[in-house]
Amino acid sequence: MLINARCLRGRCHEGLLMDALNPDTPPSAVEPPPLPTRVWKFWGTALWGLVIFIAMFLGQVAVIVWRIVAQGGELSAGGITHVVADGLTISLSVLAGLPMVLLALWFAIHRTRISFADYLGLHWTSWRNVIIGVVSLIVLVGAWDMVSRAAGREVAPGFMGDVLKSAQEHSALWLLVIAFAVAAPLWEELFARGWLYRGWSESRLGPYGAILLSSIVWTVMHLQYDWFFLCQVLTIGLLFGYLRFRTGSTWLTILLHGLNNFAATIQTWWLAGS
Repeated sequence: MLINARCLRGRCHEGLLMDALNPDTPPSAVEPPPLPTRVWKFWGTALWGLVIFIAMFLGQVAVIVWRIVAQGGELSAGGITHVVADGLTISLSVLAGLPMVLLALWFAIHRTRISFADYLGLHWTSWRNVIIGVVSLIVLVGAWDMVSRAAGREVAPGFMGDVLKSAQEHSALWLLVIAFAVAAPLWEELFARGWLYRGWSESRLGPYGAILLSSIVWTVMHLQYDWFFLCQVLTIGLLFGYLRFRTGSTWLTILLHGLNNFAATIQTWWLAGS
């Protein structure tokens, strides 16, 4: 009642001022409201996605140019073709793409005021989901292998065997495995299932439209394959996109992508040696 009486007499402001001037009772700190967050929608995701892809491409091209110069070659079409077919160059270029993608992603996500992990879905999932993902991938890849054998086709892409042999000649097979089974799955999944899916799923496309479109973009990034293996890549992308949607975890798709690439590398090495 005494406080209300003071306020009624117009002395509330005076009391607050006295408290502010008293070092023993400092005024309570007022925290400013948090800045609003945003998610890049369709066009923002697409344009930043182009920037991220260009950053990756420049990192890989820098390695190729360095390898040509180191070997005393010429920056011509023939020199580039010779170096690009080299297993060591391919390994180094794939590894160089990872930091460039991470850097470009950081710039794009920093503007949203959302944490890097939250934006890209870098959260672990249950072991049950991991088992479901592994089994689903085995069934899908096994079905494609059966179709390939029935059609009289090679189970593994032909150029992969040449790349493995070239890496062995340079004693860089271990580097190729790291590039294919670790670096490539990391930056490809962060780009496709992390960046593209996140933005497009919150646009008018919705989750299923984002799964389809991001899978198509991911497939186009593998134009070194023929149409048969591109179809296989597309179906794997659809599976990864669906798992990303159902579990909310990009770490799961990174793990599955790495396991798939590692198994494909071992399979190609075994077939090439047999």
